[in-house]
Amino acid sequence: MAGESRAFRAVVVIGIGLIGGSLAAAIRKRQLARRVLGVDPDEAARRHAVERGVVDEALTMEDAVAAGWFSREGADLVVIATPARAAAEVLARLGEAGYEGVVTDVASTKTAVIAAAAEHLGPKAAFVGGHPMAGSERSGVAAANPDLFEGAYYVLTPTESTDVDAYRKLNALVGALGARVVAVDARHHDEAVAVISHVPHVAAAALINIAAARGAAAGEDVLRLAAGGFKDMTRIAAGSPELWTGISMDNREALVRGIDELIDELAAFVSYLNEDNRLAVRSWLAAAAEVRRELPAQWVPAATALTELLIPMVDRPGVVAQVTTAVGRAACNIEDIEIDHQTEDRALLRVVITDEGDPQALLDSLRSLGYEPEVRRL
Repeated sequence: MAGESRAFRAVVVIGIGLIGGSLAAAIRKRQLARRVLGVDPDEAARRHAVERGVVDEALTMEDAVAAGWFSREGADLVVIATPARAAAEVLARLGEAGYEGVVTDVASTKTAVIAAAAEHLGPKAAFVGGHPMAGSERSGVAAANPDLFEGAYYVLTPTESTDVDAYRKLNALVGALGARVVAVDARHHDEAVAVISHVPHVAAAALINIAAARGAAAGEDVLRLAAGGFKDMTRIAAGSPELWTGISMDNREALVRGIDELIDELAAFVSYLNEDNRLAVRSWLAAAAEVRRELPAQWVPAATALTELLIPMVDRPGVVAQVTTAVGRAACNIEDIEIDHQTEDRALLRVVITDEGDPQALLDSLRSLGYEPEVRRL
């Protein structure tokens, strides 16, 4: 995507922390935009980002607005890399500035951010929710890594009003970072990350607290005995308490449901132990071990096994969201997407998927929605 094939001319990353800084550094390293600019209230973070080459230039939000970064001649992509609760204020500022380009975010909860985008952004701005499933127990721009997204899942959450061209450009940019793009409905996303990300963090913190309390009660530091397995499992508990407080509160309903499910699972295991039921204990552990072994270590796209879906459609709001959500439900993954307008109200949606997931389930789902996709192997 370097040179004339760049999807975006200038990118502004608002919030130059671990994720925002890593995105900015990744875009610069791969030359995916002519300019990468940073916005952050912290002077030290701004200075560090410029000195390390994470961004070309960094300003406060007020100075960025005054400098015209959000004007028609300014950035054509804005990445909001703040916590979810701060995103609404940023979106309001962009709306006040009359920003007309593409906007995305990196928050780990999506429903509230999408609602705020609909409320604050003007009609000429295009919002596409995003969540890179990557991170570190470290925080701040000093921990920024331009290769953080290599092989990682990167969720996009299109809605009925998502602009097709904006989605295509952002999809291409994320793919060029080496990430695996997955399209998911925002509500389903929030439910899923509660189980696969937020509950594990709470569980890791709980284990640390238990070990620390036992050590205090015994008059010795039990944590000194922690072996590799314990350290690996609880590594995420070292994450920023401020960040994870916000995440927990933003997604509290889904998080509570996930914790309740975890409690039920642990209670079942406790009952097997109390009943001296060795077979049940083994079956419970074996089922989890089998699922865990099937998780892929890393995603590597199979360039020789791509499938192209050509989907005739009426060009109306919601089509992209319907199709991409169906792709996500079938565990397939989008390599490329574009729309070819044939007449004023009819178009051909072209979707290229990888060789993973259940393509037949995807086709069945699309047909049940009234689409008649043509399938081609690439």
